[in-house]
Amino acid sequence: MKRFLSAAACAVVAFQLHAAQVMVFAAASLTDSLKQIASDYQKTSGDKIVFNFAASGVLARQIEAGAPADIFFSADGAQMDAVAAKGLLVPESRGNLLGNSLVIVTAPENATIQSAADLTNAAVQRIALGEVKTVPAGAYAKAYLQKAGCWPAVQAKVVPCENVRAVLAVVESGNADAGIVYKTDAAISRKVKVAYIVPVADGPKIVYPVALVKDSKQADAAKKFLEYLASDSAAKVFRQFGFMVLEKSASGQPIRVAQTASLLYD
Repeated sequence: MKRFLSAAACAVVAFQLHAAQVMVFAAASLTDSLKQIASDYQKTSGDKIVFNFAASGVLARQIEAGAPADIFFSADGAQMDAVAAKGLLVPESRGNLLGNSLVIVTAPENATIQSAADLTNAAVQRIALGEVKTVPAGAYAKAYLQKAGCWPAVQAKVVPCENVRAVLAVVESGNADAGIVYKTDAAISRKVKVAYIVPVADGPKIVYPVALVKDSKQADAAKKFLEYLASDSAAKVFRQFGFMVLEKSASGQPIRVAQTASLLYD
């Protein structure tokens, strides 16, 4: 028995020594789904997945400044392009993995907003949006409002927020009359009401690209987790949280992409 326990202890130590820690820089809107996926993955891989969740623009600047990231999972192509342009990504690892859509949310008792045009009404004084220069959800929302012809009338009402989860929190607290968030974020809150679902045809094309960071210190482990993110097991979790899982290439991997910064609309 002592020999058995000793052997088992040695095996555990050896397993821990070979385990890697993978640092994933991911958009805030991916928080809940990625935590669940990482929990499932860690049970079988032995590797530890650590996250840095923030606005994609903030994450891009951190990577550009030399932050120790292994994987970058952005909520839009523009921020991924900015990092790629500096030669900081493994080009062949990049692919579009997920899609999403926008919704207008309000406090449950607010029944005055039923379309984008209603945001221009005098009764709506504060509209929470992600910071349009760094938060993809904010950039997508601005693009949608511009297309709908509402942006000039609502621009002065905008309350800029550091990420999409902050937008949700501002509306939940009653500090804004409305906000524009991803459908997936609205689904996790019991304190807001989805007042209007932006039709896919009317909204911007929302994609979530993912790629390996070139200077990763755990390249092999990061590649394995990236492959898992494209697996059917991960896709099931993403769908449970409301994301659209995009079609894969013939190799079963995410669709490879070129630069996509200007592709807000099809």
